Amino acid sequence: MKKRIVDEEIILVPYYPNYEVAMEWYQDLELCKQVDNIDSVYSPDRLKSMYDYLSAHGDCYYIEYKNGLVGDVSLTDNRVSIVICKEYQNRHIGRRCIKNIIELAKEKGLAQVKAEIYSFNKQSQHMFLSVGFEHFENDWYVFNINEI
Repeated sequence: MKKRIVDEEIILVPYYPNYEVAMEWYQDLELCKQVDNIDSVYSPDRLKSMYDYLSAHGDCYYIEYKNGLVGDVSLTDNRVSIVICKEYQNRHIGRRCIKNIIELAKEKGLAQVKAEIYSFNKQSQHMFLSVGFEHFENDWYVFNINEI
């Protein structure tokens, strides 16, 4: 896996163990609720297990924005997930990264990608809809790659 250049500000850096930086994002209770619908922050073991799973079963990247890591994004099978730390949300970083991950899915020959977004996470719903995902069922959103 190699770096993916999103644009002049964003690079997707292949996952490597960097728990100290990543742990900061997963210590935000509201972010953990949005992403995993849990009422607690990540423990070091949970963080390591998550990254071990994502990197073993798909493509997992850190999001580097203006030379600093601000989140992560992954494509596992045909499922997309993204986390951006609170301080860097609402800068269209997520949109730009998801568009790049859709391109990765297309390169891999996938027909569609899905994202699970909880009903209370209006911010993520809006972002995924803005890049062309459609509400599929319950908390699932889908992007049909064959239609682009």
